[in-house]
Amino acid sequence: MARAESGAAAGFERVDRGELGYSPKQVEKFMEAARAYLRGSSSEPITSHHVRTIAFDAVRGGYDAGQVDAALDRLEDALARRERDELIDREGEDAWLHEVGYLAGILRNRLLRPDGDRFRRPSKNGAPSYHRGDVDALCHRLLDYLEHDATMSADEVRTAVFRTVAGREGYEETQVDAFLDRCVELIAKIA
Repeated sequence: MARAESGAAAGFERVDRGELGYSPKQVEKFMEAARAYLRGSSSEPITSHHVRTIAFDAVRGGYDAGQVDAALDRLEDALARRERDELIDREGEDAWLHEVGYLAGILRNRLLRPDGDRFRRPSKNGAPSYHRGDVDALCHRLLDYLEHDATMSADEVRTAVFRTVAGREGYEETQVDAFLDRCVELIAKIA
C-alpha cells in the first residue's frame, strides 16, 4: 500500500513505513544524474544498459518499486532511441543495421535450440529455477518476432513471469535473465 506523500524531487510515492521499497536517496541520485545527462548538463553518460542493470537497496518506507521500475523502463526506452539516433548520425544507418543484425543473430542461435535445451540447468539440485515450458513459450514468441515480424514489445519481455520449479527441472534463472536483458536491448534498439 503506497502512502500519499511522495518524494518531491523524484515524484514517486512511498510505501507504508513497515513495507520495503527502493532507497529514496539512491533513486533520487540516479534520476537526477539521468536528467542532467539528458539535458546535456553532465558529461557522465547514462546508457540504456546502465538503466536496465541498476539496482537500488530495499528500505522500509522507500519508494514504490512498481512506480520506479515503470519510470526506469520509460527512461531505458528513451535512451535506447537516443543511442540509436546518435549511432545513425555518427556512423550511418548501415552501422545501426549491422549492430542490430549482430545482436539478433546471437539471440536467434539460442532461440533455435530445441525446447528444454535452450539454457543450462542449475548446478544445485534444490535451487529455484524457471519452468522450462514457460521460458520456451516466450522463446517461441521471440523467434516469431525475429523471423516473422510478429509484434512484441520490450515491456512484454521485461514483465514476463515464469513459474518456479526446483533444481534441474528448470532453467537457471540468472542465465535466462541475462538472455532476456539482451532481448530487451534488441527490441529497444529496433523500436
